[in-house]
Order: sequence, then structure tokens, then C-alpha cells
Amino acid sequence: MKNNELETKSELQDESLFDKTVGRRSFLQYAGASAAGIALVAAGCRKDRGYDNPVMGGATLDFKDDFGVLNYAYALEQLEAAFYVKVASAPPASFTAAQKAYFQDIQFHEIAHREFFKAALGTAAIGSLEVNFESIDFTSSASVLATAMAFEDLGVAAYNGAGPRLKNGTFLLLAGKIVSVEARHAAYVRDLISNGSFADLNSLASLGANNSAGLDAALTPDKVLNIAKTYIKTKINVTNL
Repeated sequence: MKNNELETKSELQDESLFDKTVGRRSFLQYAGASAAGIALVAAGCRKDRGYDNPVMGGATLDFKDDFGVLNYAYALEQLEAAFYVKVASAPPASFTAAQKAYFQDIQFHEIAHREFFKAALGTAAIGSLEVNFESIDFTSSASVLATAMAFEDLGVAAYNGAGPRLKNGTFLLLAGKIVSVEARHAAYVRDLISNGSFADLNSLASLGANNSAGLDAALTPDKVLNIAKTYIKTKINVTNL
């Protein structure tokens, strides 16, 4: 078989996988969601949709293929969405009007990310996770901002660390689009805490950042989940990592 025939066969296989696992119409709808669409999704999540029936018996992330990576991202987006929904619904009294507006916007971003992965995975998606925010003082702006920074920095490291595991180019592209948004969030929150620190890569060395090379943080899934487990009640089992 000639090389171009092999490439065509591979493309057809990828196309078939794409159609079966995502669905072209559904995929484009979520990937190209407008601001109005995101707002509508958020409006439908006032009860923190996706947390009505938490998984009590545990969830399994099987990294044998792309679905494991997508479910991993879905788990982290569930955590972030739950945090921002709680903050946006009752922000600290000391938050400025601009900060309140920002946390409303970031809430919509994280909900959109969560709902995208849920729809993209379909029946392959893990269940809704139960979160644990007992260590966070939601009445304190310092506590909320510190947690937001930790979540965003960890999210960036998680996407960067898991990216090499994705085999489907379309999924990799979308992960890149999402991680860039997470990085924008991280930069903004960092500047709220300490003006001018938005690009301080030295402070991210523990997450794998390399300031001299200008490279952002990157952590393998096992390290990310070990950090995130403080905020997740649901037991997460990992296989084929």
C-alpha cells in the first residue's frame, strides 16, 4: 500500500472515531460556543448542574486512550466549575465590582469547559464528582484568591502535562484552546494578589515551569490528582497511567 493510501486510511479511521465519540454537530456547537451560548449554559446551572447525583462509589480514569485524558480534564473542570459557582453566588464582601464581574465571567468559562467535556464524552464520561471545600473560607477574599490561583496554576500544569498523551489532533487542539484560557485566568488572579506577578514563572518551578527557557508549568496526571484530592471527596482510581 502506498504512503498516501496509508495516510488516507488513517484519516478515515480518525474521522470515524471522531464521529462516534463526539458527533460533528455537537462538537462544533460546544467548541464554537458563543458568549450568549455560554451564558445560557450557565443559567441552566444555577443549581450547580452536574452535582445533583455525585458519584459516591468512586470514579475511574483509564489512561489507555484519549477518553481517559478527556475524563481527567472533565474531572478537573468539575472541580473548578464547582468552586467558581460557589464564589460567584456569594462573593466575599470585600470584592470590588470589577472582581465580582470577573468571577462571574470565569464561572461561565469553567461551566462551559465542564459541559463541553461531558457532552463530548457522552456515555464514556465519568459521573459527577463530590467536592470538598472545607479548607476554603469563602468569606475571605485572600482565601478565595489564593485558592483560585492554586486551581488555575494547577489546571495549566495539568493540561500541559496531559497533552502529549492525546493521539487525536482535534482533541489536542481543543485542549490547547482551553489551557490558554486557564492561563489567562491564572495571570489575572496572580495580578490581583500581587501586581506584576502575572508572568512569574520562577514561582511555578514546583509545578514544572522553567523560567530560563520561558516554559510554563507541566505535571503528570498522578501528581496533579495528588494535589487536587484535597478538594475532591469522590475516590478517583487511576489505571494505565
